[in-house]
Amino acid sequence: MSTSAKIPAQSPGGATPANPRRWLALAFIAFAQLMVIIDVTIVNIALPSAQQDLDVTDASRQWVITSYTLAFGSLLLLGGRIADYTGRKRAFLIGLVGFAGASALGGAANTFGLLLAARALQGAFGALLAPAALSLLAVNFTEPKERAKAFGVFGAIAGGGSALGLVLGGVLTEYLDWRWCFFVNIPIAAIAGVGAYLVLTETRAEGRAKFDIPGVLLVTAGLFAIVYGLGEAETEGWDSALVIGMLIAGTLLMGLFVYVETRVAKPLLPLRVVLDRTRGSAYLAIGLAVIGMFAMFLFLTYYLQVVKGYSPVKAGLAFLPMSVGVVITGGGISSRLIPKVAPRMLMVPGMLIAASGMFMLSRIGVDTSYAAGVLPAEFLLGAGMGLVMAPAMNYATHGVKDEDSGVASAMANTAQQVGGSIGIALLNTIATTATGDYLKSHAPVNPGVRLEGLVHGFSVATVYAGCILVGAAVLVGFLMDTPRPKHAEEGAPAPLGAVHVG
Repeated sequence: MSTSAKIPAQSPGGATPANPRRWLALAFIAFAQLMVIIDVTIVNIALPSAQQDLDVTDASRQWVITSYTLAFGSLLLLGGRIADYTGRKRAFLIGLVGFAGASALGGAANTFGLLLAARALQGAFGALLAPAALSLLAVNFTEPKERAKAFGVFGAIAGGGSALGLVLGGVLTEYLDWRWCFFVNIPIAAIAGVGAYLVLTETRAEGRAKFDIPGVLLVTAGLFAIVYGLGEAETEGWDSALVIGMLIAGTLLMGLFVYVETRVAKPLLPLRVVLDRTRGSAYLAIGLAVIGMFAMFLFLTYYLQVVKGYSPVKAGLAFLPMSVGVVITGGGISSRLIPKVAPRMLMVPGMLIAASGMFMLSRIGVDTSYAAGVLPAEFLLGAGMGLVMAPAMNYATHGVKDEDSGVASAMANTAQQVGGSIGIALLNTIATTATGDYLKSHAPVNPGVRLEGLVHGFSVATVYAGCILVGAAVLVGFLMDTPRPKHAEEGAPAPLGAVHVG
């Protein structure tokens, strides 16, 4: 039975009352977040098998990915606000149950339309689950050193979960069936849900829930238009009327959304959340960092399976060096250094290390061995991303008011999702154009020339991705002037405000 007792922001001794089971709670929160992150890429490996089984055309197969990203990216801010005012634990559990149900529907789908509906539902419930998970982390860990460790784990999951999804997708597709790439979410959600129910306490912002309906409609429509336009650029071309029209419409709607947010009493996204230099820089770092990372997953998947002839499981396992790099720097090095150094001292070197991995990847050829080309490049990418994502996720909610915790968390996820969509659309278009130009200049085209053209396109695109990461390092180094954190005895940042227990 729930209660409505109010816990004060601080105990008489001046410290925030801490959940004694917060580290166990972290395990279940991280497990659920891993499920959401994995689902972004696990379907990539399974897609060829699903396409053949459901008789899906080449032109339509992208919608298996896009239907998820559209729902996820466009509903994240709303999901964060719902979590703030209706209860973060409640939103987390509802998101888990809904995500598991949508996954079951996807695994059982016998038509392409039903699979698309399931993917859209996964995205919608993921948009509720992901910001609730991050905001629960923010309100449970307010002591600087503990917070650094917790967000180090969370950042490692954000950076390495996508690679793990490719590994898991390969194993499930080859040894079971592509449908298990959906069914696997059910036991994960069950474990995370039961554990979270037992160890988490309910927290929510003070006051009655009042939603900014105009803001909801504008930001949802704006993000939908932008993500849809970027997704269609891959097949329609950047100069098509549809793509240009959707991007312009999305930009105008987002501009109108910003204007409305300055005029309403209870805005969906209080501009103080993003205009803060520290948090704004963290969102920028997340968005720019994943531009190259998500596209790299796509390129390497095709390189390993089409060019090198790897099986799905071998291709998935080939991504393990990236996960190792993320764990070493994100879960180990970053968690120790976040309380001691300024965030840009981690994020800027991280982006430059990741960029060096991209430039190394651009030099691979058709006959390049995995050990000499792909493996070291992946490790550098993972190591760099671990240094970027852990502090960026930490500072994305740093110092935010309690009532804004969910929406600040949603902004971090939105930056990641939109950045990934931009990366796939932009860099895939660059790769496709470069491949087409190569084939035109190397006629007659035979299977060997076709593979060379494919690798040439990947190489050109990864050079652009590396340049984006270098540019991101410069921007973050200039904008994020946040000093190193003060130790608790020197005056640690004030904890989040009063919460309700329900």
